[in-house]
Amino acid sequence: QVQLVESGGGLVQAGGSLRLSCAASGTILSLYTMGWYRQAPGRQRDLVALITRGGSTNYADSVKGRFTISRDNAKNTVYLQMNSLKPEDTAVYYCNAKYFTPGGNNYWGQGTQVTVSS
Repeated sequence: QVQLVESGGGLVQAGGSLRLSCAASGTILSLYTMGWYRQAPGRQRDLVALITRGGSTNYADSVKGRFTISRDNAKNTVYLQMNSLKPEDTAVYYCNAKYFTPGGNNYWGQGTQVTVSS
């Protein structure tokens, strides 16, 4: 059973930083493209950052230069370092794992709340 567990969310003032973690169990994380998504109330779930098996990254324009995604395959964990946080970054942040083969399985964590106060 594949399980993704996010942690590190919380309440922070604008301009502050948080680091989210996503720990995987029941599988080998190096076989997956990993992503962080977020969903604010009343809005769709959007991609924030992506990291491939080879370490290539991709970011939403709104977070470029402020957020950094990384992975530690030895620890089966993916991270999202969030700096210079803004109130508009407030959302539930979800970890996603997509198996590397076409049509591969797709897994989600339960989400962690990030609230940025102005």
